[in-house]
Amino acid sequence: MAITTNEEIIESVEATDAGEQQLQIPGELPVLPLRDIVIYPFMIVPLFVSREKSIRAVDEALGENRMILLASQKDLDKEEPIGEDLYEVGTVAVIMRMLKLPDGRIRILVQGLARAHLDTVEAGGEYLRAKLTVVQEAPAPERSLEVEALVRNVRASMEKAANLGKNISPEVMAIIANLDDAGRLADLSASNLEMKVEDAQSVLDIADTTARLRRVNELLNKEIEVLTVQQEINTQARADIDRSQREFYLRQQLKAIQTELGEGNELAEEIAQFREKIDAAKMPKPAEEEAYRQLKKLERMHPDAAETATLRNWMEIMTDLPWSKSSTDNLDLIKAERILNEDHYGLERVKERIVEALAVRKLKKKPKGPILCLVGPPGVGKTSLGRSIARALDRKFVRLSLGGVHDEAEIRGHRRTYVGAMPGRIIQAIQQAGTNNPLIMLDEIDKVGADFRGDPSSALLEVLDPEQNNAFRDNYLGITFDLSNVIFMTTANVLDTIQPALRDRMEVIRLAGYTEEEKLQIARRHLMPKQMEENGITARDLNISKPAMTAIIQQYTQEAGLRQLEREIGTICRKVARRLAEGHTGTARVTLKNLHEFLRAPKILPDEILKKDQIGVATGLAWTAVGGDVLFIEALRMRGKGNLVLTGQLGEVMRESAQAAFSYAKARAKELEINEDDFNNYDLHIHIPEGAIPKDGPSAGITLATAMVSALSQRPVRKDVAMTGEITLRGNVLPVGGVKEKVLAARRARVNTIILPQQNRRDLDEVPKEPFKDVRFVFVDDVRQVFREALKDKVIPPASAGTRPARMPQAASGRSL
Repeated sequence: MAITTNEEIIESVEATDAGEQQLQIPGELPVLPLRDIVIYPFMIVPLFVSREKSIRAVDEALGENRMILLASQKDLDKEEPIGEDLYEVGTVAVIMRMLKLPDGRIRILVQGLARAHLDTVEAGGEYLRAKLTVVQEAPAPERSLEVEALVRNVRASMEKAANLGKNISPEVMAIIANLDDAGRLADLSASNLEMKVEDAQSVLDIADTTARLRRVNELLNKEIEVLTVQQEINTQARADIDRSQREFYLRQQLKAIQTELGEGNELAEEIAQFREKIDAAKMPKPAEEEAYRQLKKLERMHPDAAETATLRNWMEIMTDLPWSKSSTDNLDLIKAERILNEDHYGLERVKERIVEALAVRKLKKKPKGPILCLVGPPGVGKTSLGRSIARALDRKFVRLSLGGVHDEAEIRGHRRTYVGAMPGRIIQAIQQAGTNNPLIMLDEIDKVGADFRGDPSSALLEVLDPEQNNAFRDNYLGITFDLSNVIFMTTANVLDTIQPALRDRMEVIRLAGYTEEEKLQIARRHLMPKQMEENGITARDLNISKPAMTAIIQQYTQEAGLRQLEREIGTICRKVARRLAEGHTGTARVTLKNLHEFLRAPKILPDEILKKDQIGVATGLAWTAVGGDVLFIEALRMRGKGNLVLTGQLGEVMRESAQAAFSYAKARAKELEINEDDFNNYDLHIHIPEGAIPKDGPSAGITLATAMVSALSQRPVRKDVAMTGEITLRGNVLPVGGVKEKVLAARRARVNTIILPQQNRRDLDEVPKEPFKDVRFVFVDDVRQVFREALKDKVIPPASAGTRPARMPQAASGRSL
């Protein structure tokens, strides 16, 4: 791109001919291709150069005689032009100044010297170089009548163009008025016209002064015609604007006159339409009466009043709500079950509950069913399950995300006291669905907030209560709306943050994480087809072997859900899509050997069991909002005064569990083969690695106790045993939650024995049997049973070779699944 300033034009015109003629132009020069400009002799123009070849051509010119040949491109989009892409006539210019810019470009200031014909262009080197012939301009006959007439016409045309709005500076006009050289006059006039490259080049191609001046005169006449039409359009537009303002003023006067006379009402037609919509909506009696009452109020209001717009919006929402429109349920249980199985693998309990609800609806016309709350880690399919249920029922599906909502008005709506009022999200969802019986999924209900604007959870109490929501009152509508036909479902990651009263209104169905086999099946049935379709490939283009898919699950994802697994499959699909786009054919086969070529190095180091039995290190099982995890608890005995040190960012409940375990070990020191003097001579340091992650809860009680007793009694802990359970001061083991997630985490870590509280035996009914066929479950109700199962015999030093360890109680019989 080039920019020519007025000062530079004046400087070029005032340059003397003698100075230009003193320069000797060689027969071969570097070529600088120009994209969107044609430069004439004696013009001074700044240019920005960014192409590598062009920059090298400028460097070469500066190193020789500062001369360069400027030639315009025929095709502006071509990045690497050759000889045939350039016009045959260019301008020899001298580089006056050069400036390097920070972005790698250079800015040069060039002055045209003479026209030159490109004889041959060499494009094979580092820059374009051309052999040229300088075009000698044929001077016009002096005082020729034709030349004199053309000069006067060009001057008059330039002045007329300036008067019509052409952006030509007064300094340039002054030079044109006093310039006697016809050739320069033609070039200067052409440089100030906004012409296409082809037209500008046609002026440069003409060496004859008279012919060139004639060509410039033709182009000026065309430009004046365009400017004349443009001015007429502007004048007409200005007249239209003036007319519109006049008509607006007259209409306002007419409105005032009609208001004074009581004649005419522009709302009449709109009110008639509202009346028709009210009749067609078939509202309940109270709603219809309120609608007609507000319609009469609207009819009496002034059209320009602020309240009119608010009332008009209310009428539009009221008449747009599906008061009597409902979709017909699909009560074919077999079809519904088939749709659920198509969309989701596993989740048998949820599917069974949905089919039961359909069976009840088939027997009873309008049942008051419970609100289902799907609780589980992210990515297990809670939201998509709601969409599948809506598809199985043939109902409309609307998803409302409640994450971060902290205003009660988001649920109940805003009162119509200001112009920005609107109904709540529930009524908006009904309006969006177009039926009064959609399936509304309230997503992330555990992340609802509360502040000075109210508590949305409390507002949801009425919405999610089948006994009350048949008369739900939205603050914006001001009347009740029947929500009893709507099927509400909610999703959450945890239940602790949900208000107890709200949690009581919902039937909680827990969705735990998937096993490796379930993830493998879901990936093959659902994730791969979906990702292949999204990335434009087919089953003929990609094949992922079963060992490779298993490796993706184990080494590249560590989650209870499936989102990361889907991302990794998508990464493979994109690489295959690129391979196909580059022209490769055939099926891309992903195996265990070449998996790293698609996904690079594994991202997850699996939770392996300890390499050997160690003193003071026990393996625990933890539950998080994203699934189960393996926890290594370390205990270290050191010289001190009997203090208990806890690190690892432990919560208050976990600290209390550690204190309870320490007190139990202190009280049963002799029975546990611990020297009682050690409690006065040694400190005990308990640490749980990954200290940046907060940890809390009582379920690590028996693991803490095992690590403590191991450190104090110097008995190693078995490396292949993992455990979970709460401990009391008496040594009892209490039940814990999240059993399925915890045992799945233990399975991923290749643990052979899992110790669980006796009362959690029933929770294994929810755990699939196949993945745990080689795992031994041990159920305990006393912590001494845990020590018997997890601790090995003490490594007896020489001084106590005859000591025999105390006999521990036998553990409860374990069972393998």
